[in-house]
Amino acid sequence: MISIYALETAASTAAATTADGTATTASAGVEMLGMLLPLVLMFVVFYFFLIRPQKKKDKKVKDMLAALKPGDRICTIGGIYGTIKSIKDDTIELSVGREDTKMIVARWAIRNVEEVTVENDGELLN
Repeated sequence: MISIYALETAASTAAATTADGTATTASAGVEMLGMLLPLVLMFVVFYFFLIRPQKKKDKKVKDMLAALKPGDRICTIGGIYGTIKSIKDDTIELSVGREDTKMIVARWAIRNVEEVTVENDGELLN
């Protein structure tokens, strides 16, 4: 990695080689590189620590919502647990509670799919 000191040294030697004392285009380019290098490094850090992990998380949620099927035990973003009875375009019909109360929620309102499924006979799900 090029240090700022090396860039300044290169700029001063390039400027010192001119006979009339004017700055050369090479030294101006080195100075511009010295100013842009920290900005480029900051963008790289932001990409790897903020943008890329968020894209991975969004893709995981999108895949989970696309893979929903009737019979899945889910939790909504409001904290309601239910079992999917049917799926239409962007709405999902849930069965909630002991009385199997019917509830319709938006597909985007599903937080996650629970590990316990309806087929487990040993556990009381509703």
